[in-house]
Amino acid sequence: MFTILLVNMLSIYTFSQEQDVRNADCAIVLGAGVKNGAPSPVFQERLNHSVYLYQKGYIGIIILTGGYSTGSHVSDAQIAKRYLLSKGIPEMNIFLEEKSTVTRENLRYAKDLMNLHQLHNALIISDPLHMKRAILIAKDNGIKAWSSPTLTSLYKSQYARFSFLVREAIYYSGYLILRLFH
Repeated sequence: MFTILLVNMLSIYTFSQEQDVRNADCAIVLGAGVKNGAPSPVFQERLNHSVYLYQKGYIGIIILTGGYSTGSHVSDAQIAKRYLLSKGIPEMNIFLEEKSTVTRENLRYAKDLMNLHQLHNALIISDPLHMKRAILIAKDNGIKAWSSPTLTSLYKSQYARFSFLVREAIYYSGYLILRLFH
């Protein structure tokens, strides 16, 4: 088990270095929570990356993912939308996925929006160490997807990055096992 975890950690780290920016029908921004009515710092980095991709012409539509936090009457996606509007992204170019609470749901429900609006491919936006699992889940949901991790990460210290890598390796391993039964 330890060997599998180490192999997955190496694989995740290697994949995190890949930036596959290209023109796509849309970007799917994976939610990362909100704090005091604003996107969390990690979520804000993801949103900033989507603004960059939009302004450079790589994408025309941004799908924001994130349901309702406990006790909240506003979805994480709605809070993210306000942030993008403040950055000049037109409302008609922002689609909301407001049912999800985890990555698997983010991408499943985003795929429903893609089908509804006839979007055929997507750049997936998240933190670099989250990308390997996110891309696998996207593909498992029938999304033709490419990795576009944030260029900056708020996981700056070695300890924070290593902790995130270990956690992601555990989640990735768990997802691989879960896939066997679906």
